[in-house]
Amino acid sequence: MFSYLPGLKFMPIPIFPYRPYARLADNCLVCRGTPPRGKTLDSYRKDSVHVSGPRNVGVLVFAGLLIGFATPASGGNQQQAPEPEALKRLSLEELSLIEVSTPSKTPVRAYASPVAVYVITGEQIRRSGATSIPEALRSAPGVEVARIDANKWSIGIRGFGTRFSRGVLVLIDGRTVYSTLLAGTYWEVQDTLMDDIDRIEVIRGPGGIICGPNAVNGVINVITKAAKDTQGTLASAGGGSDEQGFAGLRYGGSSGQKLNYRIYGKGFTRGPDHHQDRRNFDDWRAAQGGFRMDWTVNERDSVTVQGDVYKEEAGERVQATSYTAPYSRTVDDNAYLSGGNLMARWKRTLGDGSDIQIQTYYDRTTREEANFGETRDTFDVDFLHRFRMVGRQQLSWGLGARVSRADNREIVSGLTFEPALRTDQLYTAFLQDEIGLVENRLSLIIGTKLLRTNFTGFLLEPSARILWTPSRKQTVWAAYTHALRTPSDAEVNFFLTGYIRTLDNGTPFFARFNANGNFAPEQMNGYEVGYRHDFSPGLSVDIATFYNHYHNLFSQELTGPPFLEDTPSPEHLLLPAQFGNGLLGTTKGIEIAPEYRLADWWQLRGSYSFLQMDIRKAPNSIDVGSAPGIVGSSPRHQATVQSALNLSKSLSLDLTYRYVSALGAQLVPSYSTGDARLGWRISQQFELSLAGRNLLQPSHPEYSGDPGPLIGVRRSAYVTLRWFR
Repeated sequence: MFSYLPGLKFMPIPIFPYRPYARLADNCLVCRGTPPRGKTLDSYRKDSVHVSGPRNVGVLVFAGLLIGFATPASGGNQQQAPEPEALKRLSLEELSLIEVSTPSKTPVRAYASPVAVYVITGEQIRRSGATSIPEALRSAPGVEVARIDANKWSIGIRGFGTRFSRGVLVLIDGRTVYSTLLAGTYWEVQDTLMDDIDRIEVIRGPGGIICGPNAVNGVINVITKAAKDTQGTLASAGGGSDEQGFAGLRYGGSSGQKLNYRIYGKGFTRGPDHHQDRRNFDDWRAAQGGFRMDWTVNERDSVTVQGDVYKEEAGERVQATSYTAPYSRTVDDNAYLSGGNLMARWKRTLGDGSDIQIQTYYDRTTREEANFGETRDTFDVDFLHRFRMVGRQQLSWGLGARVSRADNREIVSGLTFEPALRTDQLYTAFLQDEIGLVENRLSLIIGTKLLRTNFTGFLLEPSARILWTPSRKQTVWAAYTHALRTPSDAEVNFFLTGYIRTLDNGTPFFARFNANGNFAPEQMNGYEVGYRHDFSPGLSVDIATFYNHYHNLFSQELTGPPFLEDTPSPEHLLLPAQFGNGLLGTTKGIEIAPEYRLADWWQLRGSYSFLQMDIRKAPNSIDVGSAPGIVGSSPRHQATVQSALNLSKSLSLDLTYRYVSALGAQLVPSYSTGDARLGWRISQQFELSLAGRNLLQPSHPEYSGDPGPLIGVRRSAYVTLRWFR
């Protein structure tokens, strides 16, 4: 096996399965959705998963379970959500009034946005029983969530699934959480108190003008609640089989009507997943705390300051290579992870449709792993100005800059970054015009992002979107976007050596990927069409189709024949290679997300996603087998069915069925599984819930990102007690 960097795995020649990297992420100052006047934000919360699934026996069996459990207590009243102020379960029409971030960076109704957007609300997350952000993302159509082991996930949107979320830009309250080293998201360190999440906005498809480069296949924006919506005390604790123990505490207060704040702390310990070799390396322990302050200075100015600190021990398995016998070894050890961030945002309202926003943050991360170490300090600032013009036009423009300084430590000889001390830079500007061609019926959004990094010259990301609303219940939209993923340290400064085998004469045989200073940005031209329709107060459907053309995709290129090398000793045979841009291809597919409210106490939602990928070598490429690994790492079919029942005023039952087709490159067969959560509102201050995960089999694999045999996701159960005052 080749030396192993988390998320990147090599097999013996001639095939090198692809573990793609995501790239240096651009900053995004995300607009906060606000409800119409006279309504609180909580009064617009609602579950937001949709419906559809494959026609197989599993669906029929699960549907029978739904019907069997669907006998409500007398009165059929809705359950009160366990918050100081009860969240309402709204009609589909009311849900469409929730405002989301859009390509114009202007809060608009989700139903009338010209993107394939899906909103996962905090109430939906609570009722699903999800204990992490990746698990909550399983609700969204077109999002591929696969658990690698107990503390790592592969997440993709519309293909290109990988541990580092290739081509997906991830933000928390507008703060980019990409690592500019591997240009991806370390999901194991992206956390917050789950009760503090207001919503997760998932944009499927390119979001170039929203956030710039690296939002090629989608944007995931985790938005936490305003401090005014988390007043009082909330405590939770629980445990079970895999979730061995967890606890969280939050306190929110205010100083008059202008200043609101909260502080929180949480911790957990989780057991390993199922291992065929019984080497249970992936146990996980973490602690995290943070705060948020929202200050309304006056009628025009508002300020938000927030921050987090964390410390973790995450078990992992890596493959370490050296030039001394036995040349390659598998290491089971803990990764020691820590960090913190501090963000400040100021907004001034200048008039109707006009405002200025400035956001800045500092982020520090430290990773100490068995084969790799890094300390990184990132500084970021973003400016946004938008204003109305004559002729029903809204103009937006902005500037951004990021400086990220890294110190990488060599732990094993097969994995190095040169130079070890580096500073990554990113500078951006954007201009966008939203034009109302026909008032309240037809609008056009055009614009472009301009960017430059320390690895590239100036680059453009143009986009055009058109939105047609023939009635209050129908929306039709279409879009074209040119999107980019910028080069990262992983391609330009990275040297990776892997051991292949020992020849019959005793000579060890290695392969080495050398740094490629000419690695070019990956590029995509994306075409989308979408349709939304509220057929009745209880039935709606959201459909999106897409066709994407990619070129300059990441590849693993041979650069010459094997040759003998005597430095470092001993003498060995070396196969030279390099990360390149030798692949191109297309993806196309459709996502259908219906929702049906059968009665006041019973709602069905779900989704179905179809994906077809065609990735191949460019004419002059000497790639050694990356393309099949890309295509075979994302499911062709995905389906989810969710049932939310309010059995009485104090009792709720939520059931979920999921189907995922096979991942050929990962040797993962198709699987079906189900989750369940039973919630009991004991009193005004207490809620007890019992959750079961992956209930349809003892264990099942979802992704093969670790060395060694496939790891199975276990069937598990846990109980949670929540107290709020």
